[in-house]
Parts: sequence; C-alpha cells; structure tokens
Amino acid sequence: MPKRAITPDAIMQLGLGFWGSKTLLSAVELGLFTELAKGPLDGETLRSRLQLHPRSARDFFDALVALGMLKRTGSRYANTPETAAFLDRNKPSYMGGMLEMANARLYRFWGSLTEGLRTGRPQNEAKTGEDFFGALYADPQRLEGFLKAMTGLSLGSARAIAKKFPWKKYRTFVDVGCAQGGVAVEIALAHKHLRGGGMDLPVVRPVFEAYARQRGVDKRMTFHEGDFFKAPLPKADVIIMGHILHDWNLEEKLMLLRKAYEALPAGGAVIIHESLIDDGRKTNAFGLLMSLNMLIETHGGFDYTGADCRDWMKQVGFRRTQVARLTGPDGMVVGYK
Repeated sequence: MPKRAITPDAIMQLGLGFWGSKTLLSAVELGLFTELAKGPLDGETLRSRLQLHPRSARDFFDALVALGMLKRTGSRYANTPETAAFLDRNKPSYMGGMLEMANARLYRFWGSLTEGLRTGRPQNEAKTGEDFFGALYADPQRLEGFLKAMTGLSLGSARAIAKKFPWKKYRTFVDVGCAQGGVAVEIALAHKHLRGGGMDLPVVRPVFEAYARQRGVDKRMTFHEGDFFKAPLPKADVIIMGHILHDWNLEEKLMLLRKAYEALPAGGAVIIHESLIDDGRKTNAFGLLMSLNMLIETHGGFDYTGADCRDWMKQVGFRRTQVARLTGPDGMVVGYK
C-alpha cells in the first residue's frame, strides 16, 4: 500500500488562517453583508457604496467568494444563505456583534499570545492598567454593542436549550449574567407557560427590557439587578449560566455553582452552557481556543470539559448531572438538585 504523501498544506493553511479571518472581520465592519441584504450588486456599485479603493475591491469581494462568504453570478455579488441569515445587522438573527468585538479588540490582543503563554497574564487592556469591563459598563453605547455580541454568541445554543431541556416540568427560570437577554428570550418564545428573567448589573436593565419588549415577551420577563459575586441569586426552578463560569478561576466557579444550588428548590436544575472542551481534549479545537482566549482576557478564567463541570456540580451537592451537545462547539451541563 503506497504511503500517504506528506505535504505542508494544512500547516500553511492554519498558519496563515488570519488572512481569511481578517477579511471576514473587515467585511462585517464595513457592513458589506447588510448592504447585500437589499439585493445583489455588481462589483463597482458595491465598491462605491462601501467607499473602497478601486485597487482593493475586486480581490476583496472575490476572496469572500472563495472563502464561501459570498456568491457571485457573472459580475453580481450576493450573500450566501448563512451570511444573509447571520450577518445582516437588520435581522434579529444577526451574530456579527461577536465578530465586531473580535475585530475591534481581540484581533490585536491575540498578537500577544506568546507573551500570555509565558507569563500567564491577560493581554488585553489590563496590560496598560485599564479596566475594560469598568470602562465598558460606563459607556452605554459600547455596552449595548457588547451585550448584543453576547446574544450573537449564544443564539444557536439558546434555541437548542429551548428544545433539549424538559421545560414542561418547570414554571420559572433566571439567566444569570443575562446580557441583552438572548437566551432568556429564546426560551420564553418557545415555551409560553414559562415566566423568566435575567440577572445582571443595573446598567444592563434598559437593554434587557428593550430587547424583551422588541421580541414580545416582556410581560413574562423580570430583570433582577445585582452582582452575582456579592448578592444571592434569584430564586427560580431553573438557573442558567452561559459563558459565565469560564471567566473565573476554580474557586470562583465552585462559589457560583454553590450559589445556584442554594437558590434552587428541591428538584430544580442548573444549566451551564459553554464551548465545552471534549473529555479527551483532542477534537473541540474551538473550546480549547476559547480557553486560550480566557488567558488573553481574564486573570484566572479557563474553559473545561463536561466531565470537569459534572465533578464540580457533585462537589457542591447536585445529585444528578448530564451533558448534552448543543450547536457547533457548544454543549450544556445540567445539574439536578
């Protein structure tokens, strides 16, 4: 049997992967997909509307075609079904907020990954003594953009949780660290009998309430003001934490799980959803890279496997736990009290 030919193709594709990534991020920044949502356009019209230089435009558009982000028929460009659904800023399914944040912040911070690997310290604004989250929460416009980005990150998982968890057995739920309310709203839309809510810092209230009102579930939603490190969690049949635990060190993770346990009634449940690393730590590259992103962004945060989270839940008292896949790299761990 002949030996498989060894080539550097995969190495080069990964090593220069930032070329394609930045091309997509710039397209989102320019509003290219939102412009094409109005209808297909020829290259010159699209170039003019996006105010691009003639030298750059054709290669830029055709690179997006080759990357699978645009379609081209003759000289006219159009969105793909995916970019039409998820990268049009005017649709509720817009997920570009996370990419906008990646473009504005994470892209440059990841340039210092080697330093982070050697020092174990964050590589974001903290390097210059800035408090990113403090500044973010003090600027309503930036905050709203960040909260929308969190909705984009969680939208697929939210819809999967609404389908996969046995909601008929429960009446109330609270999403802790709810951001704009993306997860809570999707669950409420799918299950009319539920009354839900979100817990976050007071400045988040108007963004949460506006989003719930826009999606038509505000009558069944309550916003709970509070810092989940300082205040008890609101009482509910089900407590949800999405992309929360990975921000914190192990001691803090266990503290938050204990708070969830204390807030639940007997028979209640906690749902933790993240980009869970596979138990063998070999296949979910996104989950492992997300953990490296926590190195870039936080002082002690890290991502984890479903088995890790089940073990922590048992440590704080949950009698039964289970893991379920959601969408893409995401999964949920459920603990029952």
